[in-house]
Amino acid sequence: MPVPMRPADLGAKLRGAALVYAPGAAGESPVWIDALRNAGDALAGVCFAGVWIPGVNLLDYADLHPTARARAFFIDAARRKSFEARRTEFLPLPYTRIFPLLQSWRFDVALLHVAPPDANGRCSLGVAADFTPFVWSQARCRIAHVNPAMPGTQGAATIGWDELDYVVDEEAPLLTYDAGGRTEEFDAIGRHVARLVEDGDVLQLGIGKAPPAVLRALDGQRNLRVHGGMISDSLLEMGDALAPIRGAVTAGLALGSAALYDRCGRDEQIRFAAVDVTHGLDTLARLDRLVAINSTIEIDLMGQCNAEVIGGRQVSGAGGLVDFLRGARAAKHGRGIVTLASTAQNGKTSRIVPRLESPVSVARGDVDLVVTEHGIADLRGCDLDARADALISIAAPSFRATLADAWAGLRSRI
Repeated sequence: MPVPMRPADLGAKLRGAALVYAPGAAGESPVWIDALRNAGDALAGVCFAGVWIPGVNLLDYADLHPTARARAFFIDAARRKSFEARRTEFLPLPYTRIFPLLQSWRFDVALLHVAPPDANGRCSLGVAADFTPFVWSQARCRIAHVNPAMPGTQGAATIGWDELDYVVDEEAPLLTYDAGGRTEEFDAIGRHVARLVEDGDVLQLGIGKAPPAVLRALDGQRNLRVHGGMISDSLLEMGDALAPIRGAVTAGLALGSAALYDRCGRDEQIRFAAVDVTHGLDTLARLDRLVAINSTIEIDLMGQCNAEVIGGRQVSGAGGLVDFLRGARAAKHGRGIVTLASTAQNGKTSRIVPRLESPVSVARGDVDLVVTEHGIADLRGCDLDARADALISIAAPSFRATLADAWAGLRSRI
């Protein structure tokens, strides 16, 4: 049986640990964050690893002590300082490559964030079931924050009470996320994408402003299901469009408001699963009518996407973008959709560029449908020139002539 402990005892439990797992998204425990910030020299030499979401998980674990380190799969402003100091290692991998790697590492400690045990003595991983199932069974020591605010959710991601080593029982609010307000650009993108959604489709929706815009724009579609890495408050807007069946929604994690978390704990339509299920190609290929809708930062005229770098600086990571695009293509009647606003910097810069100067997150052969506020570019079956023409047609009008001239120059050198 687990031994009760105080949050202040965490530092002593981590002293001398080589590798510690800390979950991301709403699986990140505010109790552990406070305890780690106060652990001082107990964290000397400790390396932390986890899948921490840009703009959401704001603690830089490698900055907790001058000799602490971290292994991360996204780099953003929160981790910039330690990344530049080479104390945070960045691994540029898609989700389907991350979980086998985590599974292969030997963790000294896994920090967990779970719901209270149910009648069968099982603790649900709640709204963050994505990567933790691949870690806790491998860890030498499992320390859990048992949080009454964490809802017990449907799905197989549970851990037995007797499998925990130490527990802190304390109620604390879950981390929340707000995608921000509506914009004309994304409302237009949502309307274009909604035209590609049909009755009975299975939607995969990424993070950001596009998902709520798409769901707002649905016009009478019914019997939709959701399968993806994450669900957000946009799920609350689906209403009658969501198929009225148990398990209509499968997700690795939920990230949003308290209202979303409350629904996740009581709605049998929603179930949670680990990344091998939510992102696995075999699973996705079996989802008839899978529509994967994700965003990118920029795209070039050959269809290559950069979803990670702005101005030469790493601001994100590969995430599940490639996994879902390939899964949608493998699915019967599947559609992979990449969305982006056509411009940046208040219209001064085109996000459709002649040729990427940044690392390529998505190869041109993996991109089928591209949507901006100016329309839809269908690249399926297109040769190089037709792809460039289609993408120029959905660029901001003020950049189309420049892009066409640039393509003519590039084309002559290919």
